[in-house]
Amino acid sequence: MRTWFWTLLLTTVAVACAVKLQELGGNVLVFVGHTRIQVSLAFVVLAVLLSFVLLYMGLRLLVWLTEIPLRIRDWHLRRLVRRDHELLELGWTELLEGRYAKAEKDLTKVVGRSRNASQQVLAALSAARAAHAMSEFDRRDKLLEQAEAKAANDVSLSDAVAAAAADLLLDQGYAQQALDRLAPLQAKGARHLHTMRLLLRAYRQLNRHDQVFALARSLNRRSALSDVEATQLIEFSAAARIRESMDNGQWREVWKDLSISEKTLPEIALAAAVAFESIGELDEASKVLEQSLAVAFDTRILAAYARAEPSQTARRLLKAEAWLTSKPHDAELLATLGMLCLAGQIWGQAEHYLQRSLKQRDDSRVHALLGSLYDRLGRKEEAASQWRRATNVAASLPPIIQDSVLPAADTREDPDFLKGEVWDELHDFDSVPLGAGDAGTPLNASAAHASVANASAPSVTLANGYDADDEFFDSAPVAGLGQPATVTAIKRATNPDNENLPDKQN
Repeated sequence: MRTWFWTLLLTTVAVACAVKLQELGGNVLVFVGHTRIQVSLAFVVLAVLLSFVLLYMGLRLLVWLTEIPLRIRDWHLRRLVRRDHELLELGWTELLEGRYAKAEKDLTKVVGRSRNASQQVLAALSAARAAHAMSEFDRRDKLLEQAEAKAANDVSLSDAVAAAAADLLLDQGYAQQALDRLAPLQAKGARHLHTMRLLLRAYRQLNRHDQVFALARSLNRRSALSDVEATQLIEFSAAARIRESMDNGQWREVWKDLSISEKTLPEIALAAAVAFESIGELDEASKVLEQSLAVAFDTRILAAYARAEPSQTARRLLKAEAWLTSKPHDAELLATLGMLCLAGQIWGQAEHYLQRSLKQRDDSRVHALLGSLYDRLGRKEEAASQWRRATNVAASLPPIIQDSVLPAADTREDPDFLKGEVWDELHDFDSVPLGAGDAGTPLNASAAHASVANASAPSVTLANGYDADDEFFDSAPVAGLGQPATVTAIKRATNPDNENLPDKQN
C-alpha cells in the first residue's frame, strides 16, 4: 500500500512540474569560456534530477562494495546461529522423546560452540536434565556449574538456573540442597508459582509442616493447586502441627488459625480431639469429633468416637443413636454403638448392635468384641466360636479337612526286605502292645518268649552289609519325629532286660 501511495505521489509531482515548466517556456544560457550553451529550462531540470539519481546510485554502489566483508561475516554468523538453533531444537525434541543420551550429546555441542549466552545456558540446563534422567549426577552437576557461570551477568537466567537445579535435586531427594539453591529467590521475595511449588516439595520432604501449611493455602488461593491436593496437604500438615505442639501447649494457636471447614477434616479433628482430651476437656473433644462426623462419616472418626471415657459414654450414645435414624444400615455406626454400649456396660444393647453390624458386614473386630462380651457373660462356647470367626475373617485361613489320614507307604520297591530270623523277630515284636512295658503291664507268654529269644539270638547280617538290629523299619522319618528308631532302640523301650545292648551307628 505504501509503495502505491509513493508511486502515485511522485507521478503527480512529475506531471505538475512538467506542466509548469511548459508554461514557463524559458531557456537557460550557460557560458563556459568562449563557449555559449543555450538549453531549455525543462532540460536543465531533468539533467539536475538525473545527475542526483546517478550520484546517489554511485554512492550506494560504493558503500555496497565496501561492506562486502561485513556482509559475508554476518552471513556466516547467521548460518552458525541457525545451525545452533536447529541443534538446540533437535536436542529438546530428543529430550522430550526420552532419547536422553543423544539429547545430552547434541545439547552439549550447543554449549561448546554457541556464542549466545542465553542459548548456552538453555542448552546446559537441558543437557543437565538429560544427564539426570540417566542418573549421571556428576555430569549433571558439571553442566549446572557451566550454566551458572554463563548466567552470572543475567538475573533472569540466574533465577532459571537456580529453579532448574532445585527441581533436579528434589527429584534426587536432596531437599536441603534444593532449599539452598532457592534461598536467593526467597530473599528477593519471588512469588513465581513454579518457585512456590518447588518450595512446597522441599518443605514436604523435610517435614516442615508450618511452611507446607502456608504454601498450600497460598497456592490454592492462586488456583495453582487443585482443591483435592490442597485439602490433603492442609489436613495432614495442620494435624502434624497440632501433634507436635501438644507438649508446649501451642496447639491452641494452630487450632484457632484454622477455618471452620478445615477443623472438620478427619486428621485435624482426630489430632484436636486427642489434644483436648490430654488437658481434660472431654466435652470439647466430643464436640470436635461430632462436627467432623456431621460433614462426613469417616471410619477413623467413628473409631475414635467409640473410644469414650465413662463420663462421655451417655452423651455419645445419644448422638450415635440419633445418627442411626438416618443411617440404619451403616455397619461402622452399628459397631460404634456396640462399643459404646460395652463401655457403658449395657450388655444386651451391645450384643444387639454388634449382631446387626455383622449382618451388614463380616468384621473380625466385631467378632472379637462379641467374643469378649460372651466371655464376660460366662457363655464360653459362644465366646470361643466368635473368636474363631474373628481369626478366620482376619487371617482368611483355608478350611482344614477333619479326620483325614495319610496313605500308607509303598514298601514294594524297598531295596532290602527283611527276611529270615529278623523278620520272625519283628513279627513277634509286633504282637506286643505299644506302651505295655512303660505301663507296668505283664507281657503275654509269646511276647516274653520272644524277648528272651531276642536277647540270645546272634546278630544276622543282611545282604547290604548291615546288621539286622541296625536296619530301619522304613527309610523315611515320620513327620515331626526326626529320624526313625532302630530295632535296638525299640527293644530297650519294651524290655528292661535289654538296657545294656550296645548302640550301633548306621
